[in-house]
Amino acid sequence: MHLAYPAVLAALLFCIGLYGVLARRNAILVLMSVELMLNAVNLNLVAFDVWLRDTLHSGQALTLFTIAIAAAEIGIGLAIVLAVYRNRGTSDIDRLRDTAETDAAETLPDTAETDSAETADTEPTSGRADGKTGKTKKAEATT
Repeated sequence: MHLAYPAVLAALLFCIGLYGVLARRNAILVLMSVELMLNAVNLNLVAFDVWLRDTLHSGQALTLFTIAIAAAEIGIGLAIVLAVYRNRGTSDIDRLRDTAETDAAETLPDTAETDSAETADTEPTSGRADGKTGKTKKAEATT
């Protein structure tokens, strides 16, 4: 078999993976695209190992290490994506660029206001039966 066939296939897989990394906004799809790029590299390693007729099979051994690293990368990557999704409610990469919370001052009122009984009586109920607003409920949920 010619070396050109697996090399062209690996180049196509790598280009598809590169497009996925650059064009996708979902973090899971970006991780899948990185895995596709690693598989293209693995295909090249094995193809060149067979073409060179290496007696030590170093290309195949390096492929096994790459597969192990890819498995660890996807495990840690998915854990990070799930943690970010639980905290932020989205896995959109464009929305995750700013890691600081911008609305922290809006959601947490002053602690002196939430502790006094007069604040709950003077704030509008906004249709809630318990008389607490969303800001007060968020402050109680975080404490």
